[in-house]
Amino acid sequence: MPRFDDAGRAVGTEVRELNAPGPWTAPAEPIGSRVAFAAAHVVPRIGAENVPGAPAVVDWDATLAYRHQIWRFGLGVADAMDTAQRGMGLDWAATQELVRRSSAEAASVGARIACGAGTDQLDPASVEPGEAGLAAVIEAYREQVHVVQDAGAQVIVMASRALAKVARSPEDYARVYDAVLTEAEKPVVLHWLGTMFDPALAGYWGSDDVESATATFLDLIKAHQDRVDGVKVSLLDAGHEIGLRRALAALDGSPVRLYTGDDFNYPELIAGDEQGHSDALLGIFAAIYPAASTALQAFDAGDAARGHAILASTERLGRHIFAAPTYYYKTGVAFLSWLNGFQPGFQLVGGLHSGRSAAHLVELARLADGCGMLLDPGLAARRLGAFLTTNGVDS
Repeated sequence: MPRFDDAGRAVGTEVRELNAPGPWTAPAEPIGSRVAFAAAHVVPRIGAENVPGAPAVVDWDATLAYRHQIWRFGLGVADAMDTAQRGMGLDWAATQELVRRSSAEAASVGARIACGAGTDQLDPASVEPGEAGLAAVIEAYREQVHVVQDAGAQVIVMASRALAKVARSPEDYARVYDAVLTEAEKPVVLHWLGTMFDPALAGYWGSDDVESATATFLDLIKAHQDRVDGVKVSLLDAGHEIGLRRALAALDGSPVRLYTGDDFNYPELIAGDEQGHSDALLGIFAAIYPAASTALQAFDAGDAARGHAILASTERLGRHIFAAPTYYYKTGVAFLSWLNGFQPGFQLVGGLHSGRSAAHLVELARLADGCGMLLDPGLAARRLGAFLTTNGVDS
């Protein structure tokens, strides 16, 4: 395996015998101590025109088989989320088909699924602040909520680029979410996605100040507490998440879960403290689902130290996959999926497999090997060698 300097030049070679996979086990019974979703990516059809700007062409067999792997390890699947390239290659037509197909597959095996409902059938450039813009956002949300509900999945109300453009106050956010939540037949998950994942969401909830935005977010939850199962927070700020988790725990009425979306600090947040823990809805869990499942089984068995240790063993890999620019993390998830044999080629819809450098992906392979996440070392070695040769670095 090559070594690269900071300028991207190959400056040496490491001879490495890949490790055996970790001692990962599928659960014999449902996981109970934490609720955990893995946000899964989609696999493109090899040879299709999955180039930037083109409609997504999905390999449905490979995409759905990957979800069955996650379900086999006892995790739920969060589908049609930003991990599935919403707004970065997966268009609304393909998203609807993904929601329907994945929900049907989940029902066939009695597995848990939640799907994102957003507004990405709207071009943010086509809407302007004001009554018409807010009405358009509400109608777009309503359409997507009904698609998800009709498919039989739980609704995740995703953050909206169009709403971020047209809203001018916290009251505008409250008005839109009030209307959307009245459409919910069952409790939903609210998603707060930070600008490191999507810069177009700056000022969400009506303020660039996190504390002010959090106050608005909590007011919304209090106003609709019986319609909110939980919140997914993806701000990569463990201290903020713990504070919000405690604020949610202090609410009167039906409980509201905190699903961590922190792909940097998930070990400590899921392990929790004497005042509680976070549940999980994580993109990194799509990459490390065997380890995540084994860790959660340890928590179920009362062995919190082992559960935390397993998650912590994957933390360097998670931080690398989600390194800045964080919105290209999907490239790393797909690369590991390819190394492990879950897709025939290293590709993403929208051409997004070009989002990371060869040096970044080689280091990803090292880190995955170090924590036992290369599930078939022989296959991974062959594929990594082919990748290096194709990219001009002989292994």
